[in-house]
Amino acid sequence: MSSTVLPAAGFLLLCSPIVLAQDVGDDWVTVTEDDRAITIETDLLAATIPKRDPKHWMTGIEKGSFLDKTTGFREAGDGLMVIDWLMEPGSDEAWQEQVFAPDGHGVGRYTWFENETDPARREYALMAHGSSHRKRMVEGPQLCHRMKPVQPEVIRGKDFVAVRTSYRFEYAAPGRTPGSRWTQLVVFPKGARYFVLMDRVESANDSPELFLRNDTPGCIRHDRGDTFSEIYLSYLGGPDGVRIPSSEFFSPFPPDLKFGYRRDTHRTPSSFIRAYRLRDPETGADGPWLAGLTLDPEVVYEAWCSQRPGGIIVMIEEIHGRPTRAGDVFSAAHIVGFFDSIPEMHELYDRCQGHTVVTVDADGWRFGP
Repeated sequence: MSSTVLPAAGFLLLCSPIVLAQDVGDDWVTVTEDDRAITIETDLLAATIPKRDPKHWMTGIEKGSFLDKTTGFREAGDGLMVIDWLMEPGSDEAWQEQVFAPDGHGVGRYTWFENETDPARREYALMAHGSSHRKRMVEGPQLCHRMKPVQPEVIRGKDFVAVRTSYRFEYAAPGRTPGSRWTQLVVFPKGARYFVLMDRVESANDSPELFLRNDTPGCIRHDRGDTFSEIYLSYLGGPDGVRIPSSEFFSPFPPDLKFGYRRDTHRTPSSFIRAYRLRDPETGADGPWLAGLTLDPEVVYEAWCSQRPGGIIVMIEEIHGRPTRAGDVFSAAHIVGFFDSIPEMHELYDRCQGHTVVTVDADGWRFGP
């Protein structure tokens, strides 16, 4: 598919703590950067990308910071587009007690509950991960949880601001090589209530089905549906998708029980949109939809929408999941933001679908190589 180019007037890197508005005459955005985080504030949105000491997770958009100025609503979870590990199918049972990461956390602990004898811990693990389609880590750490401080670059143009963050995985499972590079590019276009995001991986390892795990758009924290009224999944329930009332999430259930998607068991859908309708916890009034649009449905390996114990709905999505050789590169492109209706999401999706790459240079930002 051909590239879609969006022009820009300038290109600038911000590397030191600074507060700066766009060029004179173009005051739609302010970038505030210090040694802890980068905050982007446009006329329609606000969002923070942490560099260290995050409020919750290190990767993606920081917890509670994504604001829709049109309605006053914020995301209702622990942040957006959060990144975990590089993984593959299989069990790590054979080495889970043998290998430890430099920070003291086990590389092979993802399926530790296979031999877990404590009933409470085993029950939680099964609720969190399910009992089918075993998976194991290829490289760590879990970036959202244990990534060291980063120094993202801020790229400014006339009609956008972008933030690019890169990090190399630090350790690997037995027989694997650490050092795969993850890059996340976040673009805030002028006049939009959404951002465009790409996750890109340069693999250091061979794998039969390597995938990157993330949250798209993000988890939902709630107490019996007080923060959201329904969830929309475009890829389940027929050509119009499925709308799921919040009451379906009052009790915990594992990811492999319902509302799951797997490339090997489902037809590739025409769109891959995951959204929840925000609700004011005090008044019960509905707000906008917060949606994550994965622009190429074929890039999704597996996705689920499950209720864990503790009042959290997990919106895990795994990208790529294909045979990979060391040196290979894969990526996924998403649009994440606020929408007033489901048709509005689909209208934007139809204009941007099919892309997995986002690039930024002096000419602007674009989909495609």
